[in-house]
Amino acid sequence: MTALIKKIAIAATVASLPALAATTALAEGERYILVSHAPDSDSWWNTIKNGIALAGEQMDVEVEYRNPPTGDLADMARIIEQAAASGPNGIITTLSDYDVLSGPIRAAVDSGVDVIIMNSGTPEQAREVGALMYVGQPEYDAGHAAGLRAAGEGVQSFLCVNHYISSPSSTERCQGFADGLGVELGNQMIDSGQDPAEIKNRVLAYLNTNPETDAILTLGPTSADPTLLALEENGLAGEIYFGTFDLGDNIVEGIKDGIINWGIDQQPFLQAYLPVVVMTNYHRYGVLPGNNINSGPGFITADGLTLVEEYAGEYR
Repeated sequence: MTALIKKIAIAATVASLPALAATTALAEGERYILVSHAPDSDSWWNTIKNGIALAGEQMDVEVEYRNPPTGDLADMARIIEQAAASGPNGIITTLSDYDVLSGPIRAAVDSGVDVIIMNSGTPEQAREVGALMYVGQPEYDAGHAAGLRAAGEGVQSFLCVNHYISSPSSTERCQGFADGLGVELGNQMIDSGQDPAEIKNRVLAYLNTNPETDAILTLGPTSADPTLLALEENGLAGEIYFGTFDLGDNIVEGIKDGIINWGIDQQPFLQAYLPVVVMTNYHRYGVLPGNNINSGPGFITADGLTLVEEYAGEYR
């Protein structure tokens, strides 16, 4: 067991000690379902899967992962309805589009299924749909913090490469960045799609048409990896300010090589792991944290890459 996982396991054990002292009768057979908005093609969610797998093992519960294969949110809404109908002890779900997903989530809560919102959405929205709590990174706030950081380093204009523009939470990242810079978002955000070749071409086309662009913001490995290739091709690698959300192998290498200034780590492992632990202890002992849990943002630079590099794409 790695040092990181040992620490997490110890923390989970310590958190449950008072309840264990009170009773040794543990409930058995809990089943939880995590529903995400991610398409099958998005490798970033492998860390989420690792998080629920470890939590399920440590808490001795069954945890399933479900998602819409293409990222279609209407499909996700149906998956939430199906998950609730299957009678789980709880559902852990993203809330990437309140208008599309709030109805099915509220219906699940009304049917007696406990829900925790993770990754996307806001604490306020989680409360509105009747969820127990929110675990994640408020997307606008993270984008705004990134914009303030970039503004302090002289950035005035940027390109936001949005590979999941149908998700409002993605746009919030770009909008927050623009507001942090104190500029209009306007056409500085592009709908890049999710095909790597198309992303690369659209980044190249934008930079060719807008050569005065100071910075690039990508929203995860899906858009960051092709953008790295684009910058290598047009000779701007290491010459243009480059920040990204999330981490992955190529992003870590880009930070090491001085091409990417920073990556925003929202700690997806914790976004998946903690809801399983919290919900299990809630169902067994009736204990629940009094506050929502913000898992990010944290800025990863070349100075702090030791553990990140070791666990990127797995637990980071």
